[in-house]
Amino acid sequence: QVQLVESGGGLVQAGGSLRLSCAASRRTFSSYAMGWFRQAPGKEREFVAAISWSRGRTYYADSVKGRFTISRDNAKNTVYLQMTSLKPEDTAAYYCAANPDGSSPNPYEYPYWGQGTQVTVSS
Repeated sequence: QVQLVESGGGLVQAGGSLRLSCAASRRTFSSYAMGWFRQAPGKEREFVAAISWSRGRTYYADSVKGRFTISRDNAKNTVYLQMTSLKPEDTAAYYCAANPDGSSPNPYEYPYWGQGTQVTVSS
């Protein structure tokens, strides 16, 4: 089992920045690919970014490419999502997820999820 706890969400004006953190409980965190997903009210959960466990290769949704950066610190069992140039359409609950089988944009391939942290971007 891997327990994930997100933090860092909040209310920010358009154009602002936030950094989300996701702390993992398991010491083998470094062997899991990690992903960030988001879900707005009435919409399906969508892929935001992912990072591999080995070489730290990163993947992004087109909607956040160039604005968001995913990174990980295996020594701290933590993955981050640095969000800049935020837009009102980025408003959603953000979830981190862990996948022992590799990076993927498909949320159904991630067996472990955090409880989510709300990000609200005002115009």
